[in-house]
Amino acid sequence: MPLCPLDYRYGRDPVKDIWSDLGRHSRQLEVERALIWAHKELGKVSQSDYDAVAAISNPDIVTKERVEEIEAETKHDIMALTKAMAEKAGDAGWCIHLGATSNDIVDTAVALQIRDSIDQQTEIISTLISTIADLAERERDTVCLGRTHGQAAVPITFGLKVAVWLDEFRRHLIRLQELSPRVCVGKFLGAVGTGAAQGEHARELQEHIMTHLGLGTPLVTTQVVGRDRYIEWVSWMANVATSVEKVLQEIRNLQRTEIAEVGEYFDVEKQVGSSTMAHKRNPITAENACGLARVVRAMMLPTWENALLWHERDLANSSAERFTLSHSVVLLDDVLSKCDRVLGKLVVDKDNMLRNINSQNGLVMAEKVMIALVENGIPRDEAHEVLRSASMESLQKGVHLEDICAMTPTIAAAFDGDELHALFDPNSHLGVSAELVDEAVALARAAIK
Repeated sequence: MPLCPLDYRYGRDPVKDIWSDLGRHSRQLEVERALIWAHKELGKVSQSDYDAVAAISNPDIVTKERVEEIEAETKHDIMALTKAMAEKAGDAGWCIHLGATSNDIVDTAVALQIRDSIDQQTEIISTLISTIADLAERERDTVCLGRTHGQAAVPITFGLKVAVWLDEFRRHLIRLQELSPRVCVGKFLGAVGTGAAQGEHARELQEHIMTHLGLGTPLVTTQVVGRDRYIEWVSWMANVATSVEKVLQEIRNLQRTEIAEVGEYFDVEKQVGSSTMAHKRNPITAENACGLARVVRAMMLPTWENALLWHERDLANSSAERFTLSHSVVLLDDVLSKCDRVLGKLVVDKDNMLRNINSQNGLVMAEKVMIALVENGIPRDEAHEVLRSASMESLQKGVHLEDICAMTPTIAAAFDGDELHALFDPNSHLGVSAELVDEAVALARAAIK
């Protein structure tokens, strides 16, 4: 019966297939085949023997079920794989696994899984970048309340808020492209990394295998690929998961009843928000993704620990990595997909954004008035104190700041009524927001082409 939520609730099939038992099995067969191909290229194995091995290096012929049957007896997964292959290869079985140690197969197959996963990650993060770029462009000039410390600050555009997210995910894409050659690396120099079992052409053999499989070739290894490579990749996934949660946490906050500036799309014809509170429209997809993002980040601790192997290798990492790599990949893909779904159909309430600004009685424009006073020759410290005092009076009396300013001698002497009123237009205090959005969108779209 299914136990893991990945089996029945979370994750998309194309990514889960990579890390399934069949995905692992098929890639290990591919690595064993590539080993014989390299030996053939170096003249150690005949074309006919290679053809025989290649013909049976198929999960439909050498099945994972048969490998599992043998493993139940041998208690060794790769030895079971080679025996199952030899059963089908006939006389060519002599060359299967020639010169290899088990982890040559395991780590190189994992490198294939990582490579295929990075292809999927590149695709989904590019899709998300495109969605965020569209949202930033659409809301480029939508004015809303900026907030710091959970308090009203000064006006911002929702487009600029989104552009910050956009540029962050562009950086994540660049990081993924940069780390891929370092992470998609196998190894084939035997039990302790000397290449002794591979013979005098050991390095050439390893280069042939890696090039044939489309992987990078390491300089030196122990029995395993250096786990600093896995740390870098899982760190990237934790970083991306954090960015997704940051974005969706903001959406959740802005969907609060008392703020109500944005919201997840809600199917009013069919969707149910609560089993008892019939009025509820909850940000369930964002909440779900935020929870899963925390699990992705939690995979960092065992990933660090898995690098701490005894001497040239022990087996303490193996069982843990069956969780850390597969679950990180599947969950991050799920999180990215859900983030794309939320942002792609995000509801933006521009009217409520304006109402929230107006509810502040002009206080969010205090900085604008202060700067205008400085430009009129009043020292900054003095201008700041004038506006601070006026703001406190506005808060205490519940009177609009513009009215307080009109009755403040220093301010009234600097501006006539029309000039003062113009200072309280939120659109007058947006700075270079629009051009920042435009540049962020342009750079992001160039990055995903």
